[in-house]
Amino acid sequence: GAGSGVILTTDGYIVTNYHVIDGVTDITVFFSDGKSYDATLVGGEEENDIAVLKIEQGGLRPVVLGDSDAINVGENVYAIGNPLGELTFTFTGGYVSSKDRAVTMSDGTVINMIQTDTAINSGNSGGPLFDKYGQVVGIVSAKLSSSGSSSEASVEGLGFAIPINDVKDMVTSIMENGYVTGKPYMGVQVTSVPDYAQHYGVSAGAYVESVAEGSCAQKAGLKADDIIIAIDDTAIDSSTALTAALSSSYKAGDTAKLTVLRGSEKLELTITFDEKNEQTEAANQPQPQQESNQQAQQQPSRGWPFGGFLW
Repeated sequence: GAGSGVILTTDGYIVTNYHVIDGVTDITVFFSDGKSYDATLVGGEEENDIAVLKIEQGGLRPVVLGDSDAINVGENVYAIGNPLGELTFTFTGGYVSSKDRAVTMSDGTVINMIQTDTAINSGNSGGPLFDKYGQVVGIVSAKLSSSGSSSEASVEGLGFAIPINDVKDMVTSIMENGYVTGKPYMGVQVTSVPDYAQHYGVSAGAYVESVAEGSCAQKAGLKADDIIIAIDDTAIDSSTALTAALSSSYKAGDTAKLTVLRGSEKLELTITFDEKNEQTEAANQPQPQQESNQQAQQQPSRGWPFGGFLW
């Protein structure tokens, strides 16, 4: 229940990681002078792991945001955080090890990251990554502590921060609206075509489990059991690939061409994205596509039992 944060404004807006506050009901912010304040959650963006808090306190000293695109591999960077939730206000330093790392989080979300060997541990999440000028170029988000290919191999110096240029507009949107405006929303529940199905000739792609009534996906003609294999010129081989393509290239109101497999037929559908917000998500909860008995016999639902993504 402990993390770090960055003061954005003199009147008490603070940014941290979404995973730091996910599921909590009470949030308290502690300062180095020993003072503490109750905080409210303004809004969050789970896919990009950011959240904005607000405390009712003025006269704060905010950070200066830098340019994460301008930093180079080998440059010094520094972090201030709360490692282990015990060693408060710890300062660590290191180098930019790499830029534009596509890091897959535990829920399958892929986030673009700055890699650094600056010491980062649990509790640092949500804290600042500073450049040599003391400007914030990243929000510390994750570390790799063991090898995925071996239960015995341990790793050191593999920390990751979200580039500030990737999220500062989102943060502003959360401060002004309570959520990130302009995010595309299809109104579908999708999952990846599993490997064993691909062995039997089923194409890799994002398998549509259900389509929401009244959503832009339904209006475009998308149906349950369709497999999305491309969006415009971008090949889609999994649900995470669809998520990444939507997040990086499209906004609400944009129009795109979906290449879809429906049984043995390949279709091209035109879709204009809705905006993802509480209203569309509440109104467009996906329901299983209703089919006649004849249609069901012609194309039985695959119903792969794997967790999916809501888009």
